[in-house]
Amino acid sequence: MEFDFARSVLPLAAIVAVAAVALTSVMTASTVFMMVLPSMIVFSVVAFFLGMKHGEFRASP
Repeated sequence: MEFDFARSVLPLAAIVAVAAVALTSVMTASTVFMMVLPSMIVFSVVAFFLGMKHGEFRASP
């Protein structure tokens, strides 16, 4: 299966969104959206970039 940018980022964005909404049941919404969500976004971008580069390295002959 060929992955392009949209097919790769869309599930990641959905996971982050579901996790942020689910956390509002445990923490206050202002804490989640002001502190937790930005750190989740930064971590997911860094992990996505590192995973993409590792996949490119593994795929190269």
